[in-house]
Amino acid sequence: MMQCLLVDDEPLALQLMEDNLKDVSYIKIIGKCRTAADALTIMQHEQVDLLFCDIHMPGLNGLQLVKSLISKPLVVFVTAYEKFAINGFELEVLDYLVKPVPQERLLKACQKAYQFFELKNTTAVIPPSLSKAYFFVSSDYMLVKVNFNDIQYIQGLKDYVKIVLNNNQKPILSRTSLKAIEKQLPPSLFYRIHKSYLINVDYISHIRRGKVVGVNVELPLSDNYRLTINKMIGRELE
Repeated sequence: MMQCLLVDDEPLALQLMEDNLKDVSYIKIIGKCRTAADALTIMQHEQVDLLFCDIHMPGLNGLQLVKSLISKPLVVFVTAYEKFAINGFELEVLDYLVKPVPQERLLKACQKAYQFFELKNTTAVIPPSLSKAYFFVSSDYMLVKVNFNDIQYIQGLKDYVKIVLNNNQKPILSRTSLKAIEKQLPPSLFYRIHKSYLINVDYISHIRRGKVVGVNVELPLSDNYRLTINKMIGRELE
């Protein structure tokens, strides 16, 4: 089931959207909001997989709401204004619906969302062949190829991981666990140094008490993983 949040400043529009979605078997509506601020509050405490959001609202508008999110759910804008379509797709939203929304068009957006939802949950990490030097992760509604040698380190962020790459490439955010990612990586190249960090040994500059220093970054070294580091360097840490 996709957990769905509805945001619109018009009460009738909210009720209509809820009525049109109530019979969609794979959608569970967990909340209705009339302001973007209320939506942010819910998203801080609840898992939201799908967001149906109006754009033109008092205070923080729908575009600003989506821009403010670090980890976006699947987003469908529902608005009376076609002029915002380009802005919406620049934010990589899933779909853009213009009011009044025909029921068949709404269902098409729901089906599209569910396909991406299943993709994210069943192929967050595609196991690589041992002979390959890359793997794929799900990010921003697509599968992204990641070369092992490009990864500096990976940080676990609750329900997501952030993959930090070399050469100032944009980090990749993927909805999976650090444990799941670790299983896909060659153990001779990647080492767990903390419950929230994996690092590529090729990018380690030096190690000192409590720290592993990489490229322009210092990562914490947990006592629980010192034995792992000892194996990597072949001697005891000072």
